[in-house]
Amino acid sequence: MGTEYALVHVKYTIPPALFLTLLYRPLWSKLDTYRVGFLVFIAVTATIPWDSYLIRSGIWTYPSHVIIGPTLFDIPLEEVFFFVIQTYNTSLLYLLLSKPTYQPTYLRAATPSSPAPWKYQKWSGQVAISAVIAYGWYCVLANVTGTYTGLILVWAGPVLLMLWTLAYQFILGLPLSNTALPIWLPTLYLWIVDTLALRRGTWVISEGTKHGIHLWEGLEIEEAIFFLATNTLIVFGLVAFDNALAILHTFPSLFPDPAPQLPSPVVLMQALFASPKKYDEARLEGLREAVHRLKRKSRSFYLASSTFQGLLRTDLLLLYSFCRVADDLVDNAASASEAKEWIAHLNEFLDLAYRGPMSRPALMKLVHEQFPADTRSALVQLPTEKLSRQPLQDLLLGFDMDLAFDTSSPPIQNEEDLKLYSERVAGTVAQMCIELIFHTYQSSLSKSEQRKVENAGNMMGVALQYVNIARDIAVDAKIGRVYLPTTWLSE
Repeated sequence: MGTEYALVHVKYTIPPALFLTLLYRPLWSKLDTYRVGFLVFIAVTATIPWDSYLIRSGIWTYPSHVIIGPTLFDIPLEEVFFFVIQTYNTSLLYLLLSKPTYQPTYLRAATPSSPAPWKYQKWSGQVAISAVIAYGWYCVLANVTGTYTGLILVWAGPVLLMLWTLAYQFILGLPLSNTALPIWLPTLYLWIVDTLALRRGTWVISEGTKHGIHLWEGLEIEEAIFFLATNTLIVFGLVAFDNALAILHTFPSLFPDPAPQLPSPVVLMQALFASPKKYDEARLEGLREAVHRLKRKSRSFYLASSTFQGLLRTDLLLLYSFCRVADDLVDNAASASEAKEWIAHLNEFLDLAYRGPMSRPALMKLVHEQFPADTRSALVQLPTEKLSRQPLQDLLLGFDMDLAFDTSSPPIQNEEDLKLYSERVAGTVAQMCIELIFHTYQSSLSKSEQRKVENAGNMMGVALQYVNIARDIAVDAKIGRVYLPTTWLSE
């Protein structure tokens, strides 16, 4: 009996877990608990039979003086804990690194010009992984010095092949910070930890089952492959999970029932098996345009939206994209009369959008005839079915007030005018964001209580607009704009 293996956790695996937990804690959600818990469960249940076989076969051993004693199917509890803590740490690192990424934009629809997106990459990956599995079986059946390597490959390979087949588009398309980095950072770290453990004899690989090749002094090549394979399994599993969520939340009409906040494994698999031919390419293109627009025009809002998940984040991005487009159409107009025309077109758009599905053809005709091509998706994809019309109408009235700055009678004469202007251009946006939240998540609040929350959001928007006005007094003055009440200036 000993504590050598337990001390490995105390020194090397638990501290990173605590650090990552504290770092991610403000962003933690029920979905994250479900996602990480699901991965940990799969990792433990899939690894226990394999690890137990290796120990019983004498592939590797744990000297009695380095473990506390209790075992599960001959596996020391410290080793079982390793399955949990490694999965947890790698999962949290993935969540942190992928949090800013809006993943639905990485879905690829099958189109006439591209009926099977990235099919050659898919096939190449399948062939490569299949070859690795075949080599693993050769090592196992030939009973050569590569037995341990073979057992790793035949255990991890089929799962990797399945994950690649289901989520290859996401695996290839997502930024390397979402895929390669959360694989390699913990892998390199665990290689160092493993080197220290092997040198101290915390665990021992039996002679005759290993190649005898070292990645560096003290690190057996088999152990290097093991940690690379397991971290790849974890990250690919998380990517596949997020791929399924992206499909569920981007194309809810493909599924008979609305996606639950915590979808079951069956629902996730249904999403992954949904044909890309059924993806709405116009919606995907609209989402990509919205993300590009916000990264360019309002990166702070884009990053802030990452604190929300699923369909809510999509709706928030589409709402803010519409607000940016509407604002740009008015601000970039060559004259006040042209700006008024844009406001009139936007009012006409709202009239049609809130008349119901029967007015959809007329709405599409208006959008394609009256609005620039790079603004159309922002209009068409605005989630009006989840928003009340009044805040949008008030936003346009705020644009009208902006135009009055170019006249001899400034629109902000007193504090009431200042409050009204701020409510229209900022409070409305905050109010609509809260409306989307209430629409997405069930609330125990009554309608009147929800309205109070929306009003509070409106007031917060007003307060932030006041801050913007105070900050930009000098800048606005240079372009002939004064957002302070004229009664203040006369004093």
